[in-house]
Amino acid sequence: MSDLNNHLFAQMERLTSEDLSEEQIAKEVQRANAMVSVADRITGNADLQLKAAKLYAEYGEPVLKHLPQIGGPSK
Repeated sequence: MSDLNNHLFAQMERLTSEDLSEEQIAKEVQRANAMVSVADRITGNADLQLKAAKLYAEYGEPVLKHLPQIGGPSK
């Protein structure tokens, strides 16, 4: 998450650069939109992992029996 944060702040700095032409700004805006889309997916995934960890912390092993297996080797 810290890498994501660093990338987003670097993009903000590029967007506020006064040395960019209108064409360069348009390209940076497109790049920023793509980064936001990916960042939303990353933070959504992190939120899902946190929710799963909270369920496990609250209910332990029994909760795992009721959840579909995600990732890991299939049997």
